[in-house]
Amino acid sequence: MSQREYHIVVLGSGGVGKSCLTAQFVQNVWIESYDPTIEDSYRKGIMVDGRHVVLEILDTAGTEQFTAMRELYMKTGQGFLLVFSITSMTSLHELAELREQIIRIKDDMRVPIVLVGNKSDLEEDRAVSRARAFAVSQSWGGCPYYETSARRRANVDEVFTDLCRQIILKDMKDAQVRDYDNPRRPHRNQRYPDRDSGGRTGRRTGEGSGRRRPKKKERCTIL
Repeated sequence: MSQREYHIVVLGSGGVGKSCLTAQFVQNVWIESYDPTIEDSYRKGIMVDGRHVVLEILDTAGTEQFTAMRELYMKTGQGFLLVFSITSMTSLHELAELREQIIRIKDDMRVPIVLVGNKSDLEEDRAVSRARAFAVSQSWGGCPYYETSARRRANVDEVFTDLCRQIILKDMKDAQVRDYDNPRRPHRNQRYPDRDSGGRTGRRTGEGSGRRRPKKKERCTIL
């Protein structure tokens, strides 16, 4: 079975739980203390719709830290988890700028993105309603929205799987476009079956007439 590697980048403000979310997915562990991340990289193999894929996951610093490195992450990433905390409206607002930057750098409105509202276990401290977050996801072209809890491992696998599925589908569509734009040119003997390998025409207008048939104009065939 063929194996593909996909690069996923986890972005969001500091303290929203990006590292906790990633560690739960990769290592099945809950990180209790908050330790600001500069950059952590993980690898994990999963099955998505019958395909075995390996995810290269980059857990990044908060948006207010190490912003000079962010553009490099966006260039190399194939899919993005944009994470906010449901206890902070500001953390949701900051994602809009991140998304715009991703689209500008990738020059593609169809970049695979999943919007993630983390810390769903802190319902009593909720500052972002589900309706508000869902409206943001719809304004982003209908990107998927999940509420997760890294502490309880709620919807953790689902957000990574959904993002990977988007990347796979985009890969397939892009491959179809490339095949359409660059069809393989047939061998000239396939284009002109009445010619031998030397390029001579096997049919004549008349035996011994010495006249050659008028040369037909080639037609451009769009495959």
